[in-house]
Amino acid sequence: MEKERVKRTVSGPKAAESTRHPVDLQFRRLLEKLPAGAYTCDPEGLITYYNDHAVQIWGRKPGLNDPVDRFCGSFRLFCSDGTPMAHNECWMAQSLKNNQAFNGHEVVIERPDGRRLTALAHANPMHDDSGRLIGAVNVLVDISERKRAEDALRDADRSKNEFIATLAHELRNPLAPIRNAVEVLHLKRPPVPELQWALEVIDRQLHQMTRLIDDLLDLARVTGNKLELQKSRIDLAEVLQSAVETSRPLIEECGHELSITPPAEPIFLDGDLTRLAQVVSNLLNNSAKYTPRGGRIWLEALRDGSETVITVRDTGIGIHSEMLPRIFDMFTQGDGSLDRSQGGLGIGLTLARRLVEMHGGSIMARSGGPGMGSAFVVRLPLAADRPKTVTQPPSLGVQEPAPLSLRILVVDDYRDAADGFGVLLRLLGNDVRTATDGLEALRIAAEFHPDVVLLDIGLPGMNGYDVAREIRKQPWGGGILLVAVTGWGQEGDRRLSKDAGFDHHLVKPVDPAVLIRLLEGTFPARAQRARTVN
Repeated sequence: MEKERVKRTVSGPKAAESTRHPVDLQFRRLLEKLPAGAYTCDPEGLITYYNDHAVQIWGRKPGLNDPVDRFCGSFRLFCSDGTPMAHNECWMAQSLKNNQAFNGHEVVIERPDGRRLTALAHANPMHDDSGRLIGAVNVLVDISERKRAEDALRDADRSKNEFIATLAHELRNPLAPIRNAVEVLHLKRPPVPELQWALEVIDRQLHQMTRLIDDLLDLARVTGNKLELQKSRIDLAEVLQSAVETSRPLIEECGHELSITPPAEPIFLDGDLTRLAQVVSNLLNNSAKYTPRGGRIWLEALRDGSETVITVRDTGIGIHSEMLPRIFDMFTQGDGSLDRSQGGLGIGLTLARRLVEMHGGSIMARSGGPGMGSAFVVRLPLAADRPKTVTQPPSLGVQEPAPLSLRILVVDDYRDAADGFGVLLRLLGNDVRTATDGLEALRIAAEFHPDVVLLDIGLPGMNGYDVAREIRKQPWGGGILLVAVTGWGQEGDRRLSKDAGFDHHLVKPVDPAVLIRLLEGTFPARAQRARTVN
């Protein structure tokens, strides 16, 4: 009986009709050979034919010309997001109702045994010689394995990003006390030239290590669409200044000459100053690393219609023509011995491209070939014209800051980090206490009544969020400046800190200059009094 059903033709249920329509027979034989499920319906949606693959997909054999099984032989249907789909809304039904093709649409099919699979539906209307609609054919391609592979890839990518975030956190912990120790030595000013040289080397390499970790995290955020831009109206001059300040130590270490050509007029952008400075700095660092010692680097910016054009070019090793199309791909590096000697992770240019694209711009690379240098050109849209007063932020170093005489509690379960911050802040004229867990921090805070609490998040027993909430509950805790100091720096981490009652969120290793600016901005009267006294 089932054989009799399968043998029925596209145009009707009677076997006799198939003998009168050899084209239908050929069409049926074609569908039977397809490595996919295929079935046909008449204009009313009654199933007139299905092949064996369709039975395997449905997990059942629907009735031919049976009103119970209109439009589809599936037990149950769902949209790709899990929403139930009625049979009279399936892609076959849509094709018949609208007399048009619906190809490549996902549908989730539930079999009678409860197992679900995902298929791509390709529903197309069929017409006779006069153009009259005589039915439709739907081809179902089982893509369940592909979907499972995609899910596995997403899980692997999520695990990778979580691992990178955890790795960065663990690497930042030892960097924090090293940064503090370096600043203590800077304040003490070693009198021996060899010690001063050693201190400068440690300082440079510490900044390089911090930058590598930050680049890794930023790339994970960008590829996972988790990086949020903090856009505002910014002066391009500020972007260039920040980038040069960041990259100048590496450029000078490599013995290069840097020439800067700023724009002839003020240029304003709607963008994230920190991220755009990061783009330019990455390009400058790339030129510094891949230019033989004593080379030249040019940084130029100008206005071109409704865009600004930023160009970084050099006298470096150049780029092979076959490498140019791939130069912005992740983990891509050149093949020359000089390239390999420079190390790096091969992510700086990838990150630069992603950040530029997030600002609605473009970036391209040019080179005449090996030994001919290279140029990287960034184009960014200009902000809408309107007047703006530009003020330069005050420059503040940590060598000779005015003592603020604050009561500061430092909380970190990593003893070296807590002690390092303590030594540095005491040298800056503050009364400092330290704690290594949450309960100890609360006990000291209740007795000490600090002005500032620098609080790690990952504490044993009671985490930093809970400590912050508990401090805010106390009569003496409302006015305390709470600063999260942690290796976790993603947007979600910052939101959690804010929700817990923190005023600021700093990522390890904290730049002491940044911390001092924060303290002076929060306690301006004390800062002014300290400067007057000194």
